[in-house]
Amino acid sequence: MKFYTIAFFCFSTVCNSQQFTFIPLTTGVNSSFRGLSIVNDKVAWVSGSKGWFGRSVDGGKNWTFTQLKGYEKLDFRSIYAFNKTTAIIANAGSPAHILKTTDGGENWNEVYVNNDKNAFIDGVDFWNAKEGIIFGDPINSRMLLLKTLDQGETWTEQPESNRPLLNEGEASFAASGTTVRCVGDKAVIIATGGKISRLWISTDKGANWKTTETPILQGQPTQGIFSVAFSKDQKTAVIVGGDFQQDSLKKDHVFYTLDGGLRWNSPITPTRGYRECVEYITSNMLIATGPTGTDVSYDGGKNWSASSDEKSFHVIRKARKGKLVVLAGGEGKLNVVKINK
Repeated sequence: MKFYTIAFFCFSTVCNSQQFTFIPLTTGVNSSFRGLSIVNDKVAWVSGSKGWFGRSVDGGKNWTFTQLKGYEKLDFRSIYAFNKTTAIIANAGSPAHILKTTDGGENWNEVYVNNDKNAFIDGVDFWNAKEGIIFGDPINSRMLLLKTLDQGETWTEQPESNRPLLNEGEASFAASGTTVRCVGDKAVIIATGGKISRLWISTDKGANWKTTETPILQGQPTQGIFSVAFSKDQKTAVIVGGDFQQDSLKKDHVFYTLDGGLRWNSPITPTRGYRECVEYITSNMLIATGPTGTDVSYDGGKNWSASSDEKSFHVIRKARKGKLVVLAGGEGKLNVVKINK
């Protein structure tokens, strides 16, 4: 079953002389969107609960939504799109499924299944058009780690020696699919949360790992890093999160670094509470979103101000090549965010 939708109204907010135009869409879809992949200024894909995914090929003005037959009970929280025809999606939960389409979502092939009761995929990212990585919660204390060399046609579970050994109570959150980031040609950063919340960093495509401790709120299963964003030079970065059961709590929930994570700094003015996703819009401008609202920083995360009070958003992503920004969340919510300088 498919639905077609167009933008129906917009509103603007002005923060620090920056005007945002939020263009809400009527999707008619009863899904919580947490997977989002923006290829360029034309092509965007979204995925979520109850087996739903959506696609736009005109910069978010019109979308096609489809509920995947046979997968109606799955929550597709991870998605990576290569172009208007080819994409990868993966669900959170067991059994874990990875599906691929090469015809714009008309047909999907199941390219990986993991029936382990602890299988839980948290995110996907790619270094280039062929090589990518998927990670998930630990199985037998080792992070689930999969790699592909052929654009997701096949996935190989990495040997135990290459999979990070996590501490008891350490896992990751699939709230926005942004706890994994491929940076440059070889680097990848993965954020964990729960009783221990830190960054796992590899500079050789996941063959070897080192860790960076973070001061973010942690110690309970509901706490930790929910999203990480690194700049292209891998020196400046922002982490956001907190406690999803206390989403208005303003305590150790957002930090920034200027030295690759050696030192983490508290913002002068933080976000207004727990946030599930943070994304670089320009080299200094970031947007963070979560269930209680959306915030913007113009100085690399040092200061944050309110951008929108609309609730129930989970993820914001910018085009890998281009300026298109899309905001997605619960109850089938989608906004195109137009940023006018």
